Amino acid sequence: MRPLAFLFSVVFHPLIIPTYMLIILLLVNPYLFGVNELWDSRLLILIVFVSTFFIPAFCVFMMKVLELIPDLQLEDRQDRIIPYIATGVFYLWLFWNLYNNNDIPVAFRNCMLGATIALFMAFFINLFSKISVHAVGMGGLVGMIVITTALFSYGSFTIPGSPFGGLELSMGLLLIIALLTSGIVCTSRLILNAHNLQDLYGGFLVGMVSQFLALQFLT
Repeated sequence: MRPLAFLFSVVFHPLIIPTYMLIILLLVNPYLFGVNELWDSRLLILIVFVSTFFIPAFCVFMMKVLELIPDLQLEDRQDRIIPYIATGVFYLWLFWNLYNNNDIPVAFRNCMLGATIALFMAFFINLFSKISVHAVGMGGLVGMIVITTALFSYGSFTIPGSPFGGLELSMGLLLIIALLTSGIVCTSRLILNAHNLQDLYGGFLVGMVSQFLALQFLT
């Protein structure tokens, strides 16, 4: 089970969640971005991926090379302080650029502000107690889907490119999938002995609440 748990921890690494959020929004309602399909926004997807995943991950890697942190797993909460700060800088920078870009819809600005708020909340909590950043990411993803369902979707959407043509999914089914995936990811963290239940419940709550806090600021 541990290799499978590790795989889920990598595929749903918290740094890649903003990219997943963007892809989901583009699938659910591409017209928010002024495009007809996902591929039309490939440059935006690349920018978000590089800014929220690649650069922060590279910074953490360089910290390991320079022996500023003992390993890439960041198991000790004290080892997470510098990576939190570095990642927070990039998230704030990206949000500010999105906020000042009228071509970016409120739906995704909200996602990024929520992710940034969650990151700094997790940083503060980490000073006193360990928190699961994987759970924070999944809580944010679920919160984003709830908000999108209520405000920015048409109730269902089509995923192109399936063997049987377009695969239509309802927003309710998407939410169920997100909740099940969150459970799998959090269980994976337990299997890997990376966190306890308190870390996971707290992280999920922080991630979800942050999306709704962001909505209050932007609407």
